[in-house]
Amino acid sequence: MDNFTFYNPTKLIFGKGQLEELKNEVPQYGKKILLVYGGGSIKRNGLYDSVMGTLKEIGAEVFELSGVEPNPRLSTVHKGVKICKEEGIEFLLAVGGGSVIDCTKAIAAGAKYEGDAWDLVTKKAMATEALPFGTVLTLAATGSEMNAGSVITNWETNEKYGWGSPVTFPKFSILDPVNTYTVPKDQTNYGIVDMMSHVFEHYFHLTENTEFQDRMCESLLMTVKETAPKLLADLENYEYRATILYSGTMALNGILNMGYRGDWATHNIEHAVSAVYDIPHGGGLAILFPNWMKHNLQVKPERFKKMAVRVFGVNPEGKTDEEAGLEGIEKLREFWSSIGAPSRLADYDIDDSKLELMADKAMVNGEFGNFAKLNREDVLDIYRRSL
Repeated sequence: MDNFTFYNPTKLIFGKGQLEELKNEVPQYGKKILLVYGGGSIKRNGLYDSVMGTLKEIGAEVFELSGVEPNPRLSTVHKGVKICKEEGIEFLLAVGGGSVIDCTKAIAAGAKYEGDAWDLVTKKAMATEALPFGTVLTLAATGSEMNAGSVITNWETNEKYGWGSPVTFPKFSILDPVNTYTVPKDQTNYGIVDMMSHVFEHYFHLTENTEFQDRMCESLLMTVKETAPKLLADLENYEYRATILYSGTMALNGILNMGYRGDWATHNIEHAVSAVYDIPHGGGLAILFPNWMKHNLQVKPERFKKMAVRVFGVNPEGKTDEEAGLEGIEKLREFWSSIGAPSRLADYDIDDSKLELMADKAMVNGEFGNFAKLNREDVLDIYRRSL
């Protein structure tokens, strides 16, 4: 286990009816509020009216930024930064899923930065200050509600990058499973893939003596695997929604990966795909992750065997580590397919015509990956396996 410092200042407010806590939390930060949200779902399900009613009760002056994209775009960040600077916004409230929260983080940091917010995303500059913001989560997936990370797409240049700063943790996040009832089946399974992928990114590492962390990762994966089919058959079941919602938060709030460094190559590979084709992030991960696993099976086959046996119930008797590990990878693919996730790039009408372009975008900062360092040929191999 490596030395580590754990820091997570986000207040997590979980459970039915917790939206009322806005009355206690928001006034601590100011009266001029920028409400950030996506499409029309929060208006259709009544959450918008509930949030606006609560903000009105505390005397807030509310400005709005709607239309945040599923892969949030720099152009939308620019709009939000402009509102913040022109109107003297004191606090931002993100109501939506991870994309809305990611966009809000970039706006919050960009509003306190003199240059272009893209400098922060591309790490030409480090965000050292940000407007305070909170979240009301509506989708179990990214974990952005309790971490400092954000992913932003520059559609003009077809670039998509992850970034973050200690100043971009939400001040609070309200998680009411009821607010996820109306998430359709496809978005629900994308979220399930996303949170499981975060755990896999943690799990594949080279650090020794992480048995406790491994067990935490395995238990989360098993819980999601057991709950997902039940939820997808009963989308308004509170207990199932609560389990998946909490799992998504725990998958990427820093608790699982204390003391080691995960891989994170697959996310980089997927970002290059969705930067070019604008596909759902969870869908891209469902396609790519098993192929990343197959490509890197020989790096540490005992790690793949461990996952296969403990999470997917593979019987290792009479099998090499590689054989058991491969069986586990196939069981992962079968599971994701069983809940409706895509398995080939062809499912999004993606052929081999832009593989070289995607590889170039993935390699923009050179070789990457902490479990297995990938070069351009490695990336191309994973893309080809995924066609």
